[in-house]
Amino acid sequence: MKVLVLHGVNLNMFGKRPSGLYGNWTLKEIDEALRELGRELGVEVECFQSNSEAEIIGQIHRVHVEKSADGILINPGAWTHYSYALRDALEMLTIPVVEVHMSNIHAREPFRHVSVIAPVAKGQISGFGINSYLLGLRALVEEIRKTGS
Repeated sequence: MKVLVLHGVNLNMFGKRPSGLYGNWTLKEIDEALRELGRELGVEVECFQSNSEAEIIGQIHRVHVEKSADGILINPGAWTHYSYALRDALEMLTIPVVEVHMSNIHAREPFRHVSVIAPVAKGQISGFGINSYLLGLRALVEEIRKTGS
């Protein structure tokens, strides 16, 4: 079983962003924690980050065409709130998608309360820092096993 983790715009700056919202974890540390949990769960975890929406969408298209992952865990960053292109790419998938956020987007500025990704995701986990990613991976793996994706 393989999971693709997609980190969106500005997430390469984890560890430098406001710690009250995002903690002190770096993206490298988050990826290492996800790979470690993946090993415990018997899942290969591939991580990819880009500040280019086209590159993230290219990864989704690759998974769709090549059937190279059984599920996607995604933190779209700010694209969450307005990227219909990203939403449309995810909607094409026949594998489960779980959306995660380090901060609680529903407790922040009003424009962050809307996720255009949520309607095409199996679920969303937000507000738990790095644990949002880890809980998201656990939920995604369970969903993959349950549906046989």
